Amino acid sequence: MTSANDTQPAGAGRLYSLIWRWHFYAGLLCLPVFILLATTGGLYLFRDELAPLLEHDRLIAPSGPGAASLAPEALIARALAARPGRAIRFTPPSLPGRTAEVGIRGGEGPVTSVFLDPASGRVVGQVAENARPMVLISHIHSLAILGPGPNLLIEVVGGWAILLVASGVYLWLPRGRRSGVVTLRASPKRRVWWRDLHAVVGIFACVFLLFLAVTGMPWSGYWGHHYRVLINGWGLGTPAAVKPASVASDLALAASRAGSWTMDATRAQLSQQLAGQTLSLDRVMRIARERGVAAGYVIRLPDRPAGVFTVQRYPRQATGQRVLHIDRFSGKVLADVGFADYGPLARATELGIAIHTGGQFGRINQLLMAAACLAIIVMSLAGGVMWWRRRPSGRLGAPPAPPRGPLSLSLFALFALLLGLLFPLLGLSMVAALVVDRLLPPLFKTRFGV
Repeated sequence: MTSANDTQPAGAGRLYSLIWRWHFYAGLLCLPVFILLATTGGLYLFRDELAPLLEHDRLIAPSGPGAASLAPEALIARALAARPGRAIRFTPPSLPGRTAEVGIRGGEGPVTSVFLDPASGRVVGQVAENARPMVLISHIHSLAILGPGPNLLIEVVGGWAILLVASGVYLWLPRGRRSGVVTLRASPKRRVWWRDLHAVVGIFACVFLLFLAVTGMPWSGYWGHHYRVLINGWGLGTPAAVKPASVASDLALAASRAGSWTMDATRAQLSQQLAGQTLSLDRVMRIARERGVAAGYVIRLPDRPAGVFTVQRYPRQATGQRVLHIDRFSGKVLADVGFADYGPLARATELGIAIHTGGQFGRINQLLMAAACLAIIVMSLAGGVMWWRRRPSGRLGAPPAPPRGPLSLSLFALFALLLGLLFPLLGLSMVAALVVDRLLPPLFKTRFGV
């Protein structure tokens, strides 16, 4: 981000002026959202470490590790006695000394997570799923907390982030300079120090910033949906063993665990046998163990007479994802889907998401993404301080508009067209920004430095 008082490099022409001006506007408008995304994303990277601290009373069983567990059906009955409704899932303890969890839906309302000591069956806590700390942070990160509409803003901001990285690298190019390229000049008392901080952090972090912007797109409302439809149509997404859902399903995993971008939008199988004795959950868990499904899974309970048990395991590593659909009466495994069964583009997408959320490559992955989040915050604050300290009083202080001519308009239109083909909402927002910039009265621009 640059202010009107910055000195344009010698020899820079209309193209530089155009890129400089739009980098400034994009950065200024997106700065608050970047800080929000980086802060919430940075916290979510450490969800496994934070959840036991923030939900200690709910996640840690009073009986401790080693105590024998009650039958899952008994635990579900205790949970329903404390919270009437319909049990939709059962989560066995993921580790010794942890609680079991039952997800209960009351009517058409939100799901409540009920936590029980598996040895005694005592309810140790209950909370609305959306109110759990890590789920809340995730919903703030995606703006889903405000409803489906604001999620489109995330998609637009993600697109502008890609544009900001590309334009920022162009503006950073030394053009004969030696100072302020990879080092900081002066001190924090001077505007040039903040400019160098913004530029140097940006150039070292640009690859990570671009990666975060691109890999966050599949979860967006508009682009993510159409990308999923496209790759499924090409046979490169959803595994052949399951079918895509006609609408976004509500099968996303319970609290504090990320779901699967590929599998959460698929339909559950239907039982082939429509009568008989429903399997016990102990039998379902035994089938999962026999199939090699490691601990840390959730069991989705049948929701209709022909419904099935669905075992879902979505660890932090995308390569460990596993889903079983089990006939509720016969115990037959109707589908057994793992990461290797996904289409190539679905595998690439899942890997990108797992790296984005800091889980695929362990602690190094987690710390690298945390450093990228910190870099975004530092760059945003440095850009804001740089602009605020040097803007003329009562004026926006935007970089001067390049001379009007076919070159600037054609270049911008070309950028909008090319990026719009990949990210339609970004292209539309660029066109809207251009229209506003062109239609603003000259007197308004002169008065406020727009």
